[in-house]
Amino acid sequence: MRGFIVRRLFFALLSVLGATVFIFSLTRMAHDPRALFVPEQGYGDTNRVLWEKLGREWGFDKPAVVQYATWLGKVVRGDLGRSLFSPREVRTLLGGKLGATLQLALGAWIFAVIVGLPMGVLAAVKRGTPWDLTARLFALFGLAMPAFWTGIMLILVFAVYLNWLPPGGRGEGLHIKNYILPCIALGWPSAAGLMRLTRSSMLEVLDSEFVKFARAKGVTDLAVIWKHAFRNSLLAPFTAMVFLLAAFLNGAIVIETVFAWPGVGWMAAQQAVLQNDFPLMQGAVLIFVTIYVVFAFLADLVYAYLDPRIRYQ
Repeated sequence: MRGFIVRRLFFALLSVLGATVFIFSLTRMAHDPRALFVPEQGYGDTNRVLWEKLGREWGFDKPAVVQYATWLGKVVRGDLGRSLFSPREVRTLLGGKLGATLQLALGAWIFAVIVGLPMGVLAAVKRGTPWDLTARLFALFGLAMPAFWTGIMLILVFAVYLNWLPPGGRGEGLHIKNYILPCIALGWPSAAGLMRLTRSSMLEVLDSEFVKFARAKGVTDLAVIWKHAFRNSLLAPFTAMVFLLAAFLNGAIVIETVFAWPGVGWMAAQQAVLQNDFPLMQGAVLIFVTIYVVFAFLADLVYAYLDPRIRYQ
């Protein structure tokens, strides 16, 4: 087990290191950010001096390898740089938006889990019945409808026509009404996918020999479903649940934009991309990648508990 943890930790760090190379390279493939402040040519020596000054301040006067090494050294120390359009540091800007993204992500994840898992179990147990058909229709619509369209329709129906819920925004304090529509819009596709995955896993286990043997011994249906079948079919849904939460934490850019939700994804799209704020974009993408790697590492560690057949040497 110790060897497995060491190997997985090594590959996790290697993945993050490779991601830093990719992130740094992409930010240098676009046009020079200095062009947003001063043209490189055509306006005399004054602008040329300013151009070179910005290059020295941002490190663009050095080779790309040196720039990368300098940036990586700062990242290791927790310094993500300073935004080009704000006097504040990148980690401060992202940290101020992380709470909103965390709340939205947890709400959408809870909705996906409490809806997707029970519906998948019910559809498998009631295979071929109206319950199964209803669950599959729920999954079909959830996977077929784009998230932005779902969000707009929810706003149109429940905020404009019925006036039951606010159309967007986080509001001041913790108001549950502000979370209902964005959490449903973000969590519905994931709940649909989780339902289908749970259903297929449950059907496979319910047809296995040990479940038939348990029924032959007189074990109650409730015990067969939840103690024998559900636990042994939980490995694939658990993997999906872990990466769903990681995806939600990375910021649902579309949903945050539709509902004017001030999260990390909204900041990355509205400020970093549109304004070519490359330090902010580097910091946001690096956080996204790190979250994915960390959750993947934790998922591997929990596999042995969920499935005793897994043994790590």
